[in-house]
Parts: sequence; C-alpha cells; structure tokens
Amino acid sequence: MINILVTLDKIHVSGHANIAPEGFDIVCAAVSALTLTLIRGLKYIAFMELYESVEKGNICIKWQTLNDTGKALIDTWFLGICGIAAEYSGINFIQQ
Repeated sequence: MINILVTLDKIHVSGHANIAPEGFDIVCAAVSALTLTLIRGLKYIAFMELYESVEKGNICIKWQTLNDTGKALIDTWFLGICGIAAEYSGINFIQQ
C-alpha cells in the first residue's frame, strides 16, 4: 500500500502499491513520477527552498514557506494522485 501524508509543511509518500512485481508496478511508477516532478516544479518553477529525501519506497518533501505557485503545483499533484487512486486500489491517504 502507498501511504500519502499531506500537512501544511510537508508531503510524505511511502510504501508500494503491490499491483505488480517490483519494477513493473504502474501505480508505483505513476505516483513516483508525479511526486518527483512535483519536487522539480517546487524548486525550479515556484523557486521554493525544500528539504527533500528520495529513497526507494519513501519520498519526503518539506518546506517552510509555501508561495502561490507552489500551492498550485501541490494542488495539481494532488489531483493527479486522486485520479490514480480512483483508478487503482493501493493508495491510502493519511489525514492529519
């Protein structure tokens, strides 16, 4: 299961969808691609300072200040994640 935690100052994505064997899981690939693209967008489009940790099965993004462009990018990322969750099981949203 992929666990996604979104708070006011961070996003944490961890786990695996286990839809297919490792390396062939399209849900994991899609979530990873969206999240890694979000990091690049926050850094190079929104010009935000981030703490990022990217490891196999675990991505954490933290920020101190969220600007309007960053919020729009995060909202767009979230729409993509929700679309994936609607099509496939294996994504768990953690509310905090």
